[in-house]
Amino acid sequence: MTDTHDLARRLTEFRHELHRFPELSNEEFATTARLRRVLEQNQIAILPLDLPTGLVVEIGGQNAGPLVVLRADIDALPIEEKSGVAYSSEHPGVMHACGHDFHSSAALGAAILLKAQEATLAGRVRILFQPAEETGQGAPALIAAGALDGATAIFGIHNDPALPVGVMGSKAGALTAGVDRFRINITGTGSHAARPHEGNDPIIIAGQLISALQTLISRNIDSSENAVLSITQVHSGSTWNVIPDTAWLEGTVRTFSQTVRENIERRIREVIQGLATAFAAEIELDWQPGPPSVVNSADWVNLALKTGEQAGFEVRRIPANPIGEDFAFYQQQLPGAFIMIGSGGPFALHHPQFRVDDAALYPTADWLAQLALATLEEAKA
Repeated sequence: MTDTHDLARRLTEFRHELHRFPELSNEEFATTARLRRVLEQNQIAILPLDLPTGLVVEIGGQNAGPLVVLRADIDALPIEEKSGVAYSSEHPGVMHACGHDFHSSAALGAAILLKAQEATLAGRVRILFQPAEETGQGAPALIAAGALDGATAIFGIHNDPALPVGVMGSKAGALTAGVDRFRINITGTGSHAARPHEGNDPIIIAGQLISALQTLISRNIDSSENAVLSITQVHSGSTWNVIPDTAWLEGTVRTFSQTVRENIERRIREVIQGLATAFAAEIELDWQPGPPSVVNSADWVNLALKTGEQAGFEVRRIPANPIGEDFAFYQQQLPGAFIMIGSGGPFALHHPQFRVDDAALYPTADWLAQLALATLEEAKA
């Protein structure tokens, strides 16, 4: 029998340790070592996958049955912490501002709880401690390494500061957005600012381009669909009396439908081509597709929320959120569900003052373990 209070204390201490020593995507070497140390102390089997950072563990196998996967992420963000907590980051300019320390600590707790009943598991539970979620590279790397081989279903979590502690939420269908990044490079002809007719001003072209792009959602996408296009950087010139010869801008597109996603990219390319012709300039698009939309299976969402209610959570059906999440890559391989866990706020994800209420940690670990057990039984049936 696991000592609940002792495990809750140990998980909190471990999360604080991870929080003090955050590491960026694909640099999570010490984080991986810390996880490995505790997993080995609890005799939890680590699979020999070819992963520079991150770990995959497996519990069960004594009894025939399905394989269920739980996923947590482990990387941090390039943000200077201003949360004021006693265990603030000791790595300048790096912070667990998205709560991945919470996710991995909760998954670790679930692994310990499941290990205590390994002999009776009706199958196997595999837990992914995934690197590089923030760059969208981690999930594809784990898939390529074989982390999903033989699995029936997968579940992931993300803390949500907009939800109170003790609340979880999700929905069937699209939950998060497909995320694309773009950069547009404009090459015109520089000139003296007093003689603009002798050049081809890229700043004017950039202004026209920004205006045109802002109409793509309102005039090309059905009003029943959700989509966002934001220009987030514009750069050109270096002094007050010279028209430069180049300009560039960068932004993001968020969509919940693959059809809409493809339509927006196509229209951006058409707008660029038209403006390049109209202004006799060279305009190049660097389109960088990110994770697709997280699309939850209705059956697995229902089971996850039902189990949450049984574990003492208040459950809610929540609207889709335009954040990006590379958990979506796993769902292209097998069905599953992504669940938002209330972390108490008050600051948003990626904010330098972001923090998680520790009161959410052990209940999340306990629920994850219960969810794994319920999924094994459901999949076996």
